[in-house]
Amino acid sequence: MESSATEHSSFSNMVTKAYPLRMLNHNNTEEHVNNNSGGGGAEPYVGLEFDTAEEAREYYNVYAARTGFKARTGQLYRSRTDGTVSSRRFVCSKEGFQLNSRTGCTAFIRVQRRDTGKWVLDQIQKEHNHELGVEAEEMATTTTTTTPRPVRAPAPTKLAASVNQHRPKMKVVDESDREQRSSSKSSIKRFKSGEGEVSNNDHHHPKAVSGSEPYAGLEFGSANEACQFYQAYAEVVGFRVRIGQLFRSKVDNSITSRRFVCSREGFQHPSRMGCGAYMRIKRQDSGGWIVDRLNKDHNHDLEPGKKNQDGLKKITDDVTLTGGGLDSVELIELNNSNSHHHVIKKATSRENRIGKEWYPLLLDYFQSKQTEDMGFFYAVELDVHNGSCLSLFWADSRARFACSQFGDAVVFDTSYRKGNYSVPFATFIGFNHHRQPVLLGCAVVADETKESFVWLFQTWLRAMSGRPPRSVVADQDLPIKQALSQVFPLAHHRYSSWQMREKERENLRPFPSEFKYEYEKCIYQTQTVLEFDSVWNTLINKYGLRDDVWLREVYEQREHWVPAYLRGSFFAGIPINGAFEPFFSASSLDALTPLREFIGRYEQGLEQRREEERKEDFNSYNLQPFLQTKEPVEEQCRRLYTLTVFRIFQNELVQSYSYLCLKTYEEGAMSRFLVRKCGNESEKHAVTFNATNLNSSCSCQMFEHEGLLCRHVLKVFNLLEVKELPSRYILHRWTKNAEFGFVRDMESGVSSQDLKALMVWSLREAASKYIEFGTSSLEKYKLAYEIMREGGKKLCWQR
Repeated sequence: MESSATEHSSFSNMVTKAYPLRMLNHNNTEEHVNNNSGGGGAEPYVGLEFDTAEEAREYYNVYAARTGFKARTGQLYRSRTDGTVSSRRFVCSKEGFQLNSRTGCTAFIRVQRRDTGKWVLDQIQKEHNHELGVEAEEMATTTTTTTPRPVRAPAPTKLAASVNQHRPKMKVVDESDREQRSSSKSSIKRFKSGEGEVSNNDHHHPKAVSGSEPYAGLEFGSANEACQFYQAYAEVVGFRVRIGQLFRSKVDNSITSRRFVCSREGFQHPSRMGCGAYMRIKRQDSGGWIVDRLNKDHNHDLEPGKKNQDGLKKITDDVTLTGGGLDSVELIELNNSNSHHHVIKKATSRENRIGKEWYPLLLDYFQSKQTEDMGFFYAVELDVHNGSCLSLFWADSRARFACSQFGDAVVFDTSYRKGNYSVPFATFIGFNHHRQPVLLGCAVVADETKESFVWLFQTWLRAMSGRPPRSVVADQDLPIKQALSQVFPLAHHRYSSWQMREKERENLRPFPSEFKYEYEKCIYQTQTVLEFDSVWNTLINKYGLRDDVWLREVYEQREHWVPAYLRGSFFAGIPINGAFEPFFSASSLDALTPLREFIGRYEQGLEQRREEERKEDFNSYNLQPFLQTKEPVEEQCRRLYTLTVFRIFQNELVQSYSYLCLKTYEEGAMSRFLVRKCGNESEKHAVTFNATNLNSSCSCQMFEHEGLLCRHVLKVFNLLEVKELPSRYILHRWTKNAEFGFVRDMESGVSSQDLKALMVWSLREAASKYIEFGTSSLEKYKLAYEIMREGGKKLCWQR
């Protein structure tokens, strides 16, 4: 998803009116279809259809002018399949709070692209939280004639699965009087230049005039033209320009947007002071470029009239020689503060979404951490084309040690991709023996390519002694899927729930509520893969959706997101049908955290999480929960499990008393039982039991998925008078001493070097706790020292 916050200034380049298509004749004059067309007008309503999103935008601009507010473009959503825009929002200019003039107004319309290529208005909010009328008066002064407003078709009461074909399509007619507007108070401020005024025949967006002020919506024929325009504007205002970030299409890798920034942006050079002034241009489908984001405010003194024509000409000549101009060439430096030095390179290097100013900050932090923490690990990905820095990965010794305990089920959290971000900050997260999220590593991701993610996953694996996870929760984008299958071929990849929910909202919106209800029931209430496949096929046939592309696609990938297919893999209790809690809370650290606050808030959030873990460790060792039954297995598990895990087990044990157990098969040592809930015939599961070795399995697969025995197996154990759970059913990762006894659970394939590293981390973690608690008072210090001295005698490290 991309966000486009385009401010339409008061000197908007044309005034438009929208009419139903059939009301226009060849001379662009209005046919009076209804002589009584007074109050209806072209009011927006759900179901209104447009040929293009651009027509919808201009229609909303006209409606806004009549109503008395200004509109701008809000968020857009892209298809994960082919990267095309699937829906757009047009909002009141006072939406949000980024500027003092904004009031958080919620008025908007949203249009969604249908399979036919048309755009349909599917969401609307007309209420504003501010006064209306000022904009309408301003717009009225630029209109020389008035026309009766057409009567619209009655608005439907709700959105159906298909749009009524008889609703009028909207056609935009340009009625702007640019000569009047140029003399009005809201006219564009123009500087002396050799270019002419904007032609009256221009459509949609105004063309750029060299020397004019930039504003959102300004159009250019090429990126070169935009570069020259911004340079000319900079010379008049009094600052220098350089190229900022660029963004590429995920589909064909072409450049989709560019930023031109003040030369004092960032902090990499002493002359720079973090200036936020910039202009961003975005490529249109027509091949042209449009200004979609802009900030004119500088935080330093300006030098109006300072020329730089020689540098501009040299840059233009060099770009022309490369062929294709800035549309296909990466311009690193337009000019610096002391000379006209510039570097031009062909677009063979990988895209980098990490600001250059982040590298010295993070690398300096990593080096300082290594002096404090011998187990601190970090790595930098280098661009093979030019040797520049790309992605970064780091993990301290505590994270690496935690991975040796809880790295069997990992969440690769890239939630920064949900919206705007200052830095593409991603985390590897595990879940500890208290079912709390624990950090297993961090990264800033330069670009979202397969190469980037392969490097990142291989680096994480190397930092964690080469022990791959059994399961990974990550996004479903193709580069991530390909990288996971290459680096972790045996791990079960489960799709992120937030991304699946987003896709469902996008693709199921046209369907009736009855289908959505049955869809949810099919996904979350089927217990086995056979049951799911049967119910899914029945549902698809019932609504005639065999040809629906998205439904067919998600069904083919069902093993990555359908609960019935996930239950057979271990996910350490990570919720299947809900979003997990991110490691860093939004109040401590997120993708919008500014550079100057990142390190401090990162360490603060990390320490907060680890303090919560220490509290749970203390509670598990010092608090004892009440028993609710007289079963020996309850006492056994209270002794072994942490408080959180024991409560989950205890609930399963108590619930087992409300189930009935019936033996349905027996041959030798093998038996099969049907376990069903009292008063609920539909809730039943099959349990298989081997009397020889006490092996047991249940059709609900709770043990396979969470590592804890379910109520159905516990019911069978109770019936067969199994007094103590076999050790294989008590996973060491859920016990109180999970963090110290992990070595016994390690696979024999681990090298002696890796085993030594794991033992070092384990002992270091234990020693750090001695230091932490032993220094809290003089008495505790003496006790901790005495314990360590006595232990040292046994290890013979004292003479």
